[in-house]
Amino acid sequence: MRYLLFIIFSLAMYSQTIAQSDALAQQYYEKGEYKKAIVAFEKLYKKSPRKINYFIGIISSHQQLEDFETAEKLLLEAIQKPRLNPLLLVETGFNYELKKDTVNANIYYEKAVAYTKQKVSASYIVGRSFEKKSLLDYALRVYKDAMIQNPNYNFLNNIARIYGEKGDIEKMFSSYLDLIKDRVEQKGYAQRIISQFLRNDPNDENNTLFRKLLLKRNQEEPNLLWNELLSWLFIQQKQYKRAFIQEKAIYMQGDYSLQRIFELASLSIEDGEMEIAREILTYIIDKSTQDSTKIRASQNLIQIDIEAVTDGNYDAIQERFDELFTNYQRNYRTVLLQRDYANFLAFQKNDPKAGIAYLKETLQQKLTLRQQAAVKLALGDILVYQEQFNQALIYFSQVQKALKNDITGQEARFRVARTSYYKGDFEWAETQLKVLKSSVSQLIANDALQLKLIISDNSLEDSTQTALKKYAKADLLKYQKKETEAIATLEDILQNHKGEKIEDEALLMQAKLYEKRGEYDKARLNYKKIIEFFKDDILVDDAYFAMAQLYLHQFDDPEKAKDFFEEIIFNHQDSIHYVEAQKAYRKLRGDSVN
Repeated sequence: MRYLLFIIFSLAMYSQTIAQSDALAQQYYEKGEYKKAIVAFEKLYKKSPRKINYFIGIISSHQQLEDFETAEKLLLEAIQKPRLNPLLLVETGFNYELKKDTVNANIYYEKAVAYTKQKVSASYIVGRSFEKKSLLDYALRVYKDAMIQNPNYNFLNNIARIYGEKGDIEKMFSSYLDLIKDRVEQKGYAQRIISQFLRNDPNDENNTLFRKLLLKRNQEEPNLLWNELLSWLFIQQKQYKRAFIQEKAIYMQGDYSLQRIFELASLSIEDGEMEIAREILTYIIDKSTQDSTKIRASQNLIQIDIEAVTDGNYDAIQERFDELFTNYQRNYRTVLLQRDYANFLAFQKNDPKAGIAYLKETLQQKLTLRQQAAVKLALGDILVYQEQFNQALIYFSQVQKALKNDITGQEARFRVARTSYYKGDFEWAETQLKVLKSSVSQLIANDALQLKLIISDNSLEDSTQTALKKYAKADLLKYQKKETEAIATLEDILQNHKGEKIEDEALLMQAKLYEKRGEYDKARLNYKKIIEFFKDDILVDDAYFAMAQLYLHQFDDPEKAKDFFEEIIFNHQDSIHYVEAQKAYRKLRGDSVN
């Protein structure tokens, strides 16, 4: 037993010594100390003559020293030995190339290619060796020959990558499509690579090329895979109507799940494409045979229709809710619909007491933990609307405690922070927001960071936090849809707290409220002040984008709008508005953007 332990210990020590020597040789090479690297690699190669990477380390070090003759001698000796490693044929050819002897270089490259034809199993290591030397045409030959000789070999990924490096985008796309067709599990990987060559512009040369390749394949060899990729392409280009056509084809030809179409509806809503979202949701309601799907789609559809009401008449919406509850009842299946109805009562019909009572009734039903959380969050929101902050905090805290390691729990924590901010307890709000900056939800993390910056930036210079309290009050009034009072509170800040950090935040919020009320000249003046007086602050790109939208949609001055979009494109590439600004700018410039 002792002898066995001694052997194991000795082997471990030997392995550790070799690893240290290997690292030292690599370190010498990377630092440019090639003579030391040669000595180190020679020692390693003497101990492990089968490890070809040590020999190649010796050769590469001589080449770096431009000692091509020694490298040549070593290589020619090595390729004469039994059990030839075909990598050495590539290395020998490359050494001749470094000597500018292209004739001999090509002779040895051809020998390497010929070797793989005799022994197809060597194709990968020879092909990769050619790739590493940027000998891409030779690598292509090796991979293609291997696939012809043995159809079980699949080098389509390597081939596609090489075409990409060569700048032959069409062949690269085609190779990735071949890969996806042959190995559908590679679709996600291929899409990630392809997306690097696409833009959000449908008329981009690469986008057009990829679309044509997909359409051609779909005509010549119909396959739902091509419909899926076309839908994916249209989604990248935010052409949701075209994506919907493809998704309907997929659904009609065998994919009987509506989940993909539901996801498309959600994307449309997120991007504000409400008309196509309405069309998609109506289609889901018509086609689905499952009540849960119909209810979910109806919820989304009714929210779109609520947002579309401009005259304050919600009678039709009320009838829709009544019809849905008549069909599906108040039970565990309609909990989220009940939540939405309570919000409708509180925020649209301005009857928060009815909304609160309705949700408290819902809590009496047999609910799962997550259903309870959804209802309690909604109940807390309405209580905040009523300025019953302490009661709201109770419900939010209950959810945070029940689902503390969950996104819903983090959402509850954010509501605790925001409610504390509304009531002027900035210290506690900031404590909660610090935790949320690392939330797994990027949306929550961003909201938390934004609110934390507002609090921290405006607490340092004013220990009384007077302006911040007014700003929080204006924010609450905005939440309560009391635009007139919110605007007046913000005006108080602008008149009595000039030069303080809160000023640009107040200008931006007030401008947005002016826009909502249709007072576009007043909004424009605020944005102009941000651009002129706060051009180095983080809100200036928001002001540029808002000004562009005003000139484009309200003042009918596309040339002026183009100037503001241009400002974002050339001077604020990190802006969240960059993509939309670029798209709008191209359209105004005369490009055909679908």
